[in-house]
Amino acid sequence: MAQVAAEPRYAAWMSSPRLTVLGTGYLGATHAACMAELGFEVLGLDVDPDKVAQLQSGHVPFYEPGLTEVLERNLASGRLRFTTSYQEVGAFGDVHFLCVGTPQKAGEYAADLGHVDACVHALVAQLRPRSLVVGKSTVPTGTAHRLQPLIEAAGARLAWNPEFLREGFAVADTLHPDRLVIGVSDPADEATLRTVYAPLLAAGVPMVVTDFATAELVKVSANAFLATKISFINAMAEVCEVTGADVTRLSEALSYDTRIGGRFLTAGLGFGGGCLPKDIRAFMARAGELGVDQALSFLREVDAINLRRRARVVDLARELLDGSFGASRVAVLGAAFKPDSDDVRDSPALDVAAAVARQGAVVKVYDPQAMANAQRTHPQLSYADSIEDCLGGADLVLHLTEWKQFRALDPAATKQLVAAPRLVDGRNALDPKAWRDAGWTYRALGRP
Repeated sequence: MAQVAAEPRYAAWMSSPRLTVLGTGYLGATHAACMAELGFEVLGLDVDPDKVAQLQSGHVPFYEPGLTEVLERNLASGRLRFTTSYQEVGAFGDVHFLCVGTPQKAGEYAADLGHVDACVHALVAQLRPRSLVVGKSTVPTGTAHRLQPLIEAAGARLAWNPEFLREGFAVADTLHPDRLVIGVSDPADEATLRTVYAPLLAAGVPMVVTDFATAELVKVSANAFLATKISFINAMAEVCEVTGADVTRLSEALSYDTRIGGRFLTAGLGFGGGCLPKDIRAFMARAGELGVDQALSFLREVDAINLRRRARVVDLARELLDGSFGASRVAVLGAAFKPDSDDVRDSPALDVAAAVARQGAVVKVYDPQAMANAQRTHPQLSYADSIEDCLGGADLVLHLTEWKQFRALDPAATKQLVAAPRLVDGRNALDPKAWRDAGWTYRALGRP
């Protein structure tokens, strides 16, 4: 499109830009719906026609509390719609958010940027001059610098704006974030993003304005720090197990130190999901490419500690069954990598369930939201229709995802369902005294 044809629209979007969101997975669908909630006209794009059809009909193809209501409300208002057409995106949008996935490469630690590159190449052919492309995908540092010439050759601009969503809290994290970070190379791009995020800035959300490389590093640095904190307390749990100390009391004592705090300081089965594991591995891979691999070598131990906790739960389970799984019936409570999610990517719960099954146990799994995804990724396991069905006749119960339904179980009533009252609390989320008083043999990570 010629420059002169872009001018009238350019003048209009200075005060009210139209937004597009490319990629409507977990990040993109949430961002599209929430930006429409803030009052913008939003067009979401995905190359998957089935996903587009679901979203356009008001159905969120994954579980995220509160998102369906936001989606339905903004579809009804006319501010939000979805498409498979890059041509439509280019003609409609003033600001384009890249929200495609960056999974771990098969057999490697590095991030696979194939989706990012394909999206950008398809988009630049349709971009109007002066439009702004905003990367939100989690990428290795240097990605924005590599993409910038391609986007600028189309007469457009590039900025980077990392996401910090927590599964289970994504709507709140988008509408009420604790900070905004933008990487820009031109003050005009900062001004555009201040317009886009004006409702959040007016509510007092701080904005950190920086360069591309720093913006890219913020997300992976945050995830590396959180993973390190989780693995630290899990390493302390290993020490507690051989000294007779209680990691939950240790964690509580540490939490009162304002330099440390108590968040992400709960020992247990460790982290999983589609972000922390693959992000710290991609961070290590990129550090190696840059020649500073020693700076992040500690993350290898962070990763190793995390995986060891899964093996330790299997060991505890075997110990409670007198050293052999045999044909024991094992009830697994939890399949999602965390509560309030149906995400089973790198799920510690399913990893443990599969390991126990390989050693001969008859495993039955139940999760309030993740059953369909678990059945798809782990079809070799058996699945229950309810908590009661899962627990019925079990020789051992493994509590592996701390859903509120599981935390609320009554020990005495639960005892009536099982064949033998044996429990491994993989999340340190249950009350040991209550379960032991009800006659259960209770074991957990890092505590007597």
